[in-house]
Amino acid sequence: MSEFGGQVLVVTSGKGGVGKTTSSANIGAALSMLGKKVLLLDTDLGLRNLDIILGIENRIVFDIVDVVCGICDIEQALIEDKRFDGLFLMPASQTSNKDVLSEKQIKELILKLKERFDYIIIDCPAGIEQGFKNAVVAADKAIIVVTPDKTSIRDADRIIGLLEQNNLSDYVLLINRLRPDMIKKDYMLNIDEIIDILGIDLIGVVPEDEMIIVSANKNEPVVLNKKSKSGIAYKNVAERLTGNIVPLMEFEKKGIFKFFKKN
Repeated sequence: MSEFGGQVLVVTSGKGGVGKTTSSANIGAALSMLGKKVLLLDTDLGLRNLDIILGIENRIVFDIVDVVCGICDIEQALIEDKRFDGLFLMPASQTSNKDVLSEKQIKELILKLKERFDYIIIDCPAGIEQGFKNAVVAADKAIIVVTPDKTSIRDADRIIGLLEQNNLSDYVLLINRLRPDMIKKDYMLNIDEIIDILGIDLIGVVPEDEMIIVSANKNEPVVLNKKSKSGIAYKNVAERLTGNIVPLMEFEKKGIFKFFKKN
């Protein structure tokens, strides 16, 4: 908990398709498994997906726009995930565009929500326009998600600059969809190269894992699968966010990487 309530984490990337929503859902679920009260806040207006990954899309009545516009109160828009003690979702609106909410409205909402939760995880929309500004305006920390390709890394570098412009200087790196076999063949950037380019602390590495797709189609976070390497990786991220030191996973120990920088 921060001085004024729970910690607000924004999961961002700039580039779409790198796994922000999957990462948001699984980090949130993993934090709740550690006994934290967590809110997943979907700010991707018009394209909400967090509810599908959690398998609670049929339970949505109200959304974040309804709350801000005074159509309902906060409690009416909160959906509790019954599989995780203390995990809640406030969904985005599927019918509104990204300009319907202002930075001021989002900031006021989050100030109210911080009193209720240990962590608020904001799923940031792709792009760098108003939706991005809304998502980062009240964040305490950013998790920048990248995949090991040059376009993703370039977009992440741009996002770092925009975070600084928006007075957010606490950010960490999450590398997603890593394939050690491709790194061995020099077909994919390795962790050292990515860190050298971006120059920021690493919070975790999530390997490419078919169980992500299986879990998504089953409408459940992959952290529920105890055998999934990606699920374990997301649990490790949650542990590190709470200040715990977590040993490296086996795929990170095979000489592919020179170092793993812990937060």
